[in-house]
Amino acid sequence: MIFPGRLKTLHARTPERVAVTLQFPHADDLSVTLDQLLRGSQSFAQTYAREGIQPGEVIVLILQHGEDLLYAFWGAILHGAIPAIMPFLTEKLSPERYRADLASLMSVTNPSAIVTYPEFEDEVRSAIREGDSVCSVIVTNRIEPQKELNFDSLAGFGRKPEDIVLLQHSSGTTGLQKGVALSHRSVFNQLNAYSRALSLSDEDAVVSWLPLYHDMGLIAGFIMPILSGIPLVLMSPFDWVRAPYKLMQSVTKYRGTLTWLPNFAFNFCAQKIRDRHLEGVDLSSLRAIINCSEPVRFESHQAFYERFKPYGLKWEALQTSYAMAENVFGVTQSRLGTAPVVDEIDREAFMVRRVATSPLDGRPAMRMMSSGRPLENVAIRILDEKGREAPERVVGEIALKSDCMLTGYYNREDITKKAFMDGWYLTGDYGYMAGGEIFVSGRKKDMIIVGGRNVYPQDLEALACEVPGVHAGRAVAFGMFDEAQGTEEVVIIVEVDAEDPAEQGKIADAIRLHVTKNSAIALRHVRVVGPQWIIKTSSGKTSRVANKEKFIRELQSSQEAG
Repeated sequence: MIFPGRLKTLHARTPERVAVTLQFPHADDLSVTLDQLLRGSQSFAQTYAREGIQPGEVIVLILQHGEDLLYAFWGAILHGAIPAIMPFLTEKLSPERYRADLASLMSVTNPSAIVTYPEFEDEVRSAIREGDSVCSVIVTNRIEPQKELNFDSLAGFGRKPEDIVLLQHSSGTTGLQKGVALSHRSVFNQLNAYSRALSLSDEDAVVSWLPLYHDMGLIAGFIMPILSGIPLVLMSPFDWVRAPYKLMQSVTKYRGTLTWLPNFAFNFCAQKIRDRHLEGVDLSSLRAIINCSEPVRFESHQAFYERFKPYGLKWEALQTSYAMAENVFGVTQSRLGTAPVVDEIDREAFMVRRVATSPLDGRPAMRMMSSGRPLENVAIRILDEKGREAPERVVGEIALKSDCMLTGYYNREDITKKAFMDGWYLTGDYGYMAGGEIFVSGRKKDMIIVGGRNVYPQDLEALACEVPGVHAGRAVAFGMFDEAQGTEEVVIIVEVDAEDPAEQGKIADAIRLHVTKNSAIALRHVRVVGPQWIIKTSSGKTSRVANKEKFIRELQSSQEAG
């Protein structure tokens, strides 16, 4: 099966069925039927053909929430091209940094076209360097609508199941990271297995605010409902951040049954949504709110449930999943209808010896929440530092095999080979298995996860060193979990020569502003220190673990002294 074939079959059955309902902050909801979706997408497909874009070539989409994004994406599919959705520039990002990142991306991906909206055309053109192979910049207001739907004119029907259908780009801290190439077959294998894990049916309705340049939003909150023929209600992520209660109102209005949230969103909703915004809200239709994209926390589920149980939310509706773009999306899923497994373990044994054992009398315990069991088409191993399979309850790197793995990192054969060992994909995540359940504990390589987004400390350190007064190469970034927020907060420590506290304060403020403006996080915690504070290894590399431990020790000492 290929995507265009599934769309044609759905259209033949129910052309007037509402496929997507788009929501906007200051406008009525817009219902798009399957027939309208295909007609609008055909207009883009025929534009791609006129521009000389060939099936199998990449089309980058930089578009805001709305109809054009739907049509541009599915138009690429109908034409047989490979769509790749990218974030667009917001007021939070530096235009220069964004332009440099986009230019770097294009040099690797070599897209044949970039599709964008009129206001962003100049930014896109400024990112195209002489010699780039981009042949077109397609602006949405120049698309010619087509009256008649003609499947025979669409080149996408000639694609094969093993052909690449789309690229997913992980959203890193400052750059647009490597492109995950996925085939038609891999995506359908994922959708089939994940749909069965969810017991997906015609009675379901997905409500989502997630960005489509993230695998959770693109697959679970976009492609799956459309290709499964179930209703999708889609709002802008920026609208959700400003007014998170709108998700609850949409679930009520459309009787939503499924939605996905990163862990931080559970805390965010519990803390930010006021009673006045919940009048008339009824969450009893929800059979799964799935916590995914960062380590899941029992405390976050508890806070969310306590806040919204008066509005019909069921405890067993709070579910978990472990997912990644390299496996299309889902790797595991908790068993719907029952609450996810919670494992109470000895904190010291887990932190020091990396084993998940029952707490000893009088010793501190911690709760680990399961991310569920592997999907039926996924096998998982936990590997020790030597690549051997670790015993149950021993923490190691999660490795997996499935029939929905990536074809490769697009135009990056070098890193594709490094990602596999003896046919097993090395995720870079730490975790353990117990009773068939997967417990994910964090990233292998100092990764910081803030609000569901992977944050690369070396990127933040480089940004901090761009601030005048900071010693080059003398910055360290790490994450510390914030219980109140339900996600990690970033701490950056920098060395400077200035001894005046007022001057150090100005440098700290400048770092906060510069990092926040040029990255995906809002930086709050900056510590300015004198020379020789930062610990380095014998090979000259900054030791993030050692510096984090030093920071915590000094913080505890100052609190005890105060």
